[in-house]
Amino acid sequence: MADRLRENADGGSRVFIVDDHPVVRQGLAQLVEQERDLAVCGESGMAHEALNAIRKLKPDIVVLDISLGDGNGISLIKDIGIHCGPVPVLVLSMHDETLFAERALRAGARGYIMKEEATDKVLEAIRKVLRNEVYLSPNMATRLLDKMLHNHHRDEAVASPVANLSNREMEVFDLVGFGMRPQAIAARLGISVKTVDAHRANLKRKLRLRNAIELLQYATQWVQAEKSGK
Repeated sequence: MADRLRENADGGSRVFIVDDHPVVRQGLAQLVEQERDLAVCGESGMAHEALNAIRKLKPDIVVLDISLGDGNGISLIKDIGIHCGPVPVLVLSMHDETLFAERALRAGARGYIMKEEATDKVLEAIRKVLRNEVYLSPNMATRLLDKMLHNHHRDEAVASPVANLSNREMEVFDLVGFGMRPQAIAARLGISVKTVDAHRANLKRKLRLRNAIELLQYATQWVQAEKSGK
């Protein structure tokens, strides 16, 4: 439950967890609560529920995933900044950091770490963000610094075409990959079906796909690859 409260007798930093997999939430909660300076104050698997709980509980840090049960973590990061004040956010996700870390930082996150990292790295990332520092893997930090210093994008022949999608296009692409029809996508994102169709047209153009069937196949394969961590 999003409003599940925990006693924080040691006065540790209060952590709110957002992930659509209960097992992941449970594992992360156990990891956090083994530390004397940290405590879980709540958790949720849904973006809307999480936003309301974060506004109520006022945690010291939010640890969230990109893919959520009713939305997208990038959008939730922005909503937290708008509705909950300066709450630091750390993204803990299976999604490739080369595609999502910069998006997360631009949305307002203070760090990005892959779920495949060792538990001590996760705790290091949480504590670094709590110190108002930014946490990125050495590889990702180097990539972003190189991009900033040289003011160029990676070779399009090397970069994944998905990297060229906007945040909203990524949301639509993700939901297409989960097999959702335009009407369901529109309802999920709170936009019109016409707008969804426009995004789908942009996706086909940017990904160089000929029709809706190819878009569905591409998106489904991409989602499956992201889930498997490949």
